[in-house]
Order: sequence, then C-alpha cells, then structure tokens
Amino acid sequence: MIVITNPISILNEINTIHALFECGLELLHVRKPDFSEEDMKLFLSKIKLEYRSQLVLHQQHQLAQDFGINRIHFTENVRATLDLELTNSRDDFIKSTSTHTMADFNKLDHCFEYAFLSPIHQSISKPNYKSDLDAEKAISERINFKTKLVALGGISIQNIEKTFQLGFDDVALLGSIWNINQRIQNFKLCQKIARLY
Repeated sequence: MIVITNPISILNEINTIHALFECGLELLHVRKPDFSEEDMKLFLSKIKLEYRSQLVLHQQHQLAQDFGINRIHFTENVRATLDLELTNSRDDFIKSTSTHTMADFNKLDHCFEYAFLSPIHQSISKPNYKSDLDAEKAISERINFKTKLVALGGISIQNIEKTFQLGFDDVALLGSIWNINQRIQNFKLCQKIARLY
C-alpha cells in the first residue's frame, strides 16, 4: 500500500509520516508541487534516514541520490516529454508514473515498475474531482501486465476491498489519510484489508 503526501505542508506531517512507516507503510510518494529545491531539502532532511529508501520523489529528482532515495515518479505531463532511451539508461532508479486511462496505461514503456490509474472513485482530497472512469471496464481492457496497476483517487475504508476485487495490484491513499483526524487508525484499517490481497 502506498501513501501520497498532502500537496501542501500540514501540522505534524513529519511525525505522521514516521508513525505511518512504524505501522508498516511500504512507500511514501513525496508530492509537493509548489516546493522549491530548498523547501524539498528541508522536508527530506526531517525524515529519518532509515525510511529514505521508501520515499518516492515526484519533484526535484536531482535531490534523490543526495538523500539516499532510489525511486522517482513522473507525472503524466512530464512523461510525455521524456526521452525514454535516456530514462531507461537511468537504471539506478526505480520509476513510476501516472495515467488517467487504461489505453495510456497499456502503452507504458517497460521501464515503469508501477503506475497510478486515477481517479478510480470520487476524490476525497478534491471534492469536485469526480471519476468518469469505469474501473471494471478499464480492468477488462488491461493488456499491460509488466507494469503494476495502482488504483488512486477516493480510496477509503469503504471501497478498498472492492477496488482490490476489481483486479488492481495495489492502492494509493491520499485524502483518506490527510483529510481526516484519525490518520493512523484509518491507515491501519486500510492496511488490514490490503494485506488480504
């Protein structure tokens, strides 16, 4: 199971991140689109060394090696501009990306270990961001099995089991962690279900 950071800084964020890792969080996607390089350095420096290998950088990829991070993420827009030959030559990084249709997911290069498909359900963190995706139909059209398929968007304790039953390889949480008060408790409940799949 993956957690994505809140896009903006929030109170006790680093303590929450450490608590999530202590509870068994596998990967934390660091998505801070408005952070400068200095902001990102400060943020990353606060995360314990023992968890840095479980971080995935969405921005400021040039900082990865300095912080012992070997995972980088490419947004859909950035992926469209990539030189895949050059990207594939960067085998020192595990790469992931984002997609919004199964057609785009199916066309992904083999260099991406996994990709988000979103939004699967109505977003929790973006109230007016509704899903037009028919997840069941999308799954039936999947032909790319080299890349792991990760559901993103509106994943909650109420629908996580159904999401796995549809055939997703994994899920990513954002709003169901950062937009509620019982963050760790909610993570544990989702994790308990995810471990069944």
